[in-house]
Amino acid sequence: MIAEVLDVDGRRVLSRVLAALSGMCGVLLLVQPRPIVEALCPEFPESKQWVVRVLGARLVVQHAVVLASPARRNVRVAAAVDLLHAASMVPLLWFPPYRRAALVSGGYAALYAATAPAVAPRS
Repeated sequence: MIAEVLDVDGRRVLSRVLAALSGMCGVLLLVQPRPIVEALCPEFPESKQWVVRVLGARLVVQHAVVLASPARRNVRVAAAVDLLHAASMVPLLWFPPYRRAALVSGGYAALYAATAPAVAPRS
């Protein structure tokens, strides 16, 4: 795979790129949740948009750590956190007002959890 031929510096760069993208998503969710919620899951209750800000804050902190130090351990911990988040979204799939939000948020988290360790530095 591509990740196998990358050297350590290339893996650090890819880990930082993924962290920067996820961190930017977190900033948007933290600062401007309403336009994102309206665009992606308009049925999400407005009274629960504070949860979107909390998710955004978690993403900012989590990915700032990886951005600052893209060591294998930090990437794996961030991926584990996202995997737990994705798993926590599964029960919400049975509730129509939360279904699409759970799919988007959990899907994005699962994608990071699968991708980040594959490109993380080996040591």
